[in-house]
Parts: sequence; structure tokens; C-alpha cells
Amino acid sequence: MRSEMKLSVLAGAIVFLLGFGLSGCGGAKSTDGKTASASKALPAGKNTLVINNGTEPETLDPHKASGVPESNILRQLLEGLVVVGKDGKTAPGVATSWENKDFKVWTFKLRDNAKWSNGDPVTTEDFVYSWRRLVDPKTASPYASYLADDSVVNAQAIIDGKAKPETLGIKALDAHTLEVTLSAPVPYFVDTLIHSSTMPVHRATVEKNGDKWTQAGSFVGNGAYNLKEWTVINKLVVERNKNYWNDAATQINMAEFLPIQEETTDVNRFKAGEIDVTYNALPTDMFSQLKAELGDQVKVNPYLCTYYYEFNTKKAPFNDPKVRRALSLALDRDVITEKVMQQGQSPAYGFTPISANNFKANTPEWQGWGKEQRIAEAKKLLNEAGYSDAKPLDVTLLYNTSENHKKVAVAATALWKQALGFVNINLENKEWKTFLDSRRSGNYQFARAAWCADYNEPSTFLNILKSTNTNNYGKYNSPEFDALMAKTVVAGTTAEQRADLYQQAEAQADKDMPVIPIYYYVSPRLVKLYVEGMSTDPLDSFYFKDMSFKK
Repeated sequence: MRSEMKLSVLAGAIVFLLGFGLSGCGGAKSTDGKTASASKALPAGKNTLVINNGTEPETLDPHKASGVPESNILRQLLEGLVVVGKDGKTAPGVATSWENKDFKVWTFKLRDNAKWSNGDPVTTEDFVYSWRRLVDPKTASPYASYLADDSVVNAQAIIDGKAKPETLGIKALDAHTLEVTLSAPVPYFVDTLIHSSTMPVHRATVEKNGDKWTQAGSFVGNGAYNLKEWTVINKLVVERNKNYWNDAATQINMAEFLPIQEETTDVNRFKAGEIDVTYNALPTDMFSQLKAELGDQVKVNPYLCTYYYEFNTKKAPFNDPKVRRALSLALDRDVITEKVMQQGQSPAYGFTPISANNFKANTPEWQGWGKEQRIAEAKKLLNEAGYSDAKPLDVTLLYNTSENHKKVAVAATALWKQALGFVNINLENKEWKTFLDSRRSGNYQFARAAWCADYNEPSTFLNILKSTNTNNYGKYNSPEFDALMAKTVVAGTTAEQRADLYQQAEAQADKDMPVIPIYYYVSPRLVKLYVEGMSTDPLDSFYFKDMSFKK
């Protein structure tokens, strides 16, 4: 279903929006009249974990998915060469070990007891087929450029239609020895392989069923769980894969993913005992009371993720960097984080979170300006671009359905109106799948977006601003930016030199302003006290195989 809303927010709305962050939730209690924190015991006979995933997944094809909701599910159904360990570090998955030569030729040894859910052995040929499928233009994967960013030989040429998928730099030396060749040294290459796009698919199943291979009854995976049921707009159920190589260590037999988009509904169903783990987006106006009422069931963890607004740089008026820069300067990020979100988020003045490994942040000059100076410069830029009281800037901001996204959008539009006067922002919301399609097709002016790290290294953020990246929906194109990022994978480049180059790339992006970084995330969830093993690492990479119920 498609849901659209258009609003024109007047300057007086600033008083209203600040109330979002200050209102209470009225002392909600669980259905039995007791505070929800009193319910700590595991319900008798329970062995199904129920978790809200925030929305209906777009797809369960790892080569066609691009969002966090999809990755949350795929992490249970499929297993790549490596996984995220319980300590948050890269750990063996299908591969038991790996080594490299000059960070360019990587050799992986696959475990000989890895199987698909139908009993077939998992071999190196599965990865060869899957990676070729990922970069094949026929697949049209939003993550096609992932292997190109990793410098896998011929990946970019294949994406551009200049080489065949068979020329990709991946080779099965034997059934359990895989060799990957890069065109440039990438020291963090193995860490990038935790992402779902590099997970294998079962070739015979894909070729037999086409796009329907991801349906329950057809799906064949190699992860700790298999797809049991998928009822659209209701629930998606996974159950233990008895053929998983480490099934003996799995304790939770079954899990349900719910597609609840409304944060208050998520919380209410948690209190009613219908959900064990909420989505990591608690209602902003309920947060303080939830902490007081639910105590240790409120979990707030670091999250390597940036909330931002993305400009379509190919469409007027945002093909003009002066207009993009003006909106960025005039947005008061402190109001968004302190008055609207109120959960520990921090204002963002650069695209890459400052907590990323091996990162040296760029501090733009305007970050130190006072509010009045920023607004004066923003008005000056808009005037130079041809906008004034006589000719207002009238644009539409797209966001995906969510109470919190709406609150941020309403706050931002009111702040811009108050600061600049001659700016009219219309709001349009669409459900997740349609929202993604609009961004991919360029059918928008500017849009709410978020980028959450695929691995813990600055390149996972900055790569998506490269002109060749398939996740660069705003079509930002800067030869200077691309050149800086290319230097990060030149032979002999040290970690310190990469940090300097990343800092320079951030400075170039700040100059061009293809996006407005707004805040750096935290991950706030409600988790029942009887649930153990929920991830606390900054990638939020939870695996049901590592979780259990406290008896």
C-alpha cells in the first residue's frame, strides 16, 4: 500500500514541534494492571522469540536487498564466509580460516561440514556463483558496487558491461579452498564480508524458481535458521535449520519477525507480552517514562549509523550546491537531538560517525559559527541562487512511514521556516518498498535516509558517495572526492594515511553538500529480561543462534 501526506508547515509550528520531545505517555501499564517491569519470568513452554523488525522486508534475496530490515532476517537464513562474533569482531562463518598475500590475494578455507538446509554441501562454487550474480548487470543489485569498492578484480568492469561475470576475481581452487584476488590492497577486506550481499545463494534453487525462490517452501539457505512462513504484513517465521553445521549450539527453536512501523504500537505490544524485542526506534515522547517504568528492559547501545537528508543532485533546485548548503547551514541539529529525539543521539556535522574505527573527523568551519551567522550565510546563498520573499523555495521532502521520521521531518520544516522565512517544505511519506523505489528511480527532490555501517571502517560510509556506487541514489558526482577515495587503496597506504584521506574526502563532501548529516544514532530497544545474548556491538548484528531464553 502507498501512503502519502503533504503538509505546509508555518513558522508558528515551532512551538508545536518542541512539544514532541517533552510530552509524557500517561503512565501506561501492562494489561494486568501491573508495571511491565514486574514481568520477568519466562512464560511456560516458550521457545519462540518474537521481534519487531520495523517494516515488511523488501526481499529476501541477498543480492537484491539493501536495507537494515532485510539484513536482520538474512543474517539468520544465510551465512557468509565470516560473521560477527559475540565480541563484535569478525569471526569464522563458512570459512574456518583465511590468509592473504600483500592484502591483495586472499585465500579462505571452508569448513567441510557446512550444508544447505536441503542437505547439499556448501562449497566454494556456491560463493563463485553468488558473487558473480551480485555484480552481474542482469541482477540489478543495489549492492553491485560492493565488490568493486572492495577492489575485487574486474568487478567494476562487469558492472559497466565491459567484462563478463566469469572474469570476476574469485576462484574455486577446490571444493573447500576459495581464492579472491583484488586489484589493490584492502587490509580490511575480510571485515567487509560480514555483509549480507556477500552471502551465498543456492544455485539450483534460484535457477529453478526464479524470483520466487525466496518464498516459504522454496527457500534454501545455509544459515542457522530456515524460512518457515512469510505472511505479508503479518509475520515472517524462521525455524532451526537442522542441517546447519553448528545446530547443536542453537537454543531458540523458532523466531517471528513482525513488520510493525508504528513505534507506540511496538511498545504497547511489548508491554502486553506479545513481543520480546522491539525495533531499535522507541517513541521519542515516551522514552523517559519507559526508562522509569521498565528499567533494565530498556537497552540503549551505540550504533554506527548516520541519519541524514539526501539531495537528488540531478534535479532542480538541488542541482545547485548553494541551495543544498543553505538548508544544511540553517538546520539546528541540537534541537533535533535534544528536543525531538532525546535518547542520546549526537548532532552530525559530517557523514561518517566520529566513533568509526581509524577515523579522523573533519571539523567544518561553519560548525563553530553561531546560529545567527549560519542563518545569515544560508539566506545569502539562497538569494544568490535566486530565492527570496518574492520567489520562495518550494520543495518536497520524502520519508518512509514512521512516527519518529515524521517528527524529525515536521521539526526540520518548522526550523527551516523559522530561520529562513521564504522556504516551503512539503512532506510526503511512503511505505518502505515504495520509498526505496522512489529513491532508486530518482523520483524525489530530497529524502530522509540513513546509512548504517556494513563493517566498522570509514569506507563503509564514504564509499556510497562515490559516483560509481550503486547506493548513491542522489547521484553525487565529484571527481575530487572519487580521486581521494581511490588513493585509500593504493599499495603502501598506511592506516594513518587512509585516515587523512578520509578526512579530506569528508571535507570535499562538506564543500559540495550532497547530503545533510543530522545526527548519529544510538540503538534504543526494549528487551525482555528473559532474553539473553542480544547484540550490543555498534553494528547491531544480532544472531538468533547466539541468543537464548533465561530459564
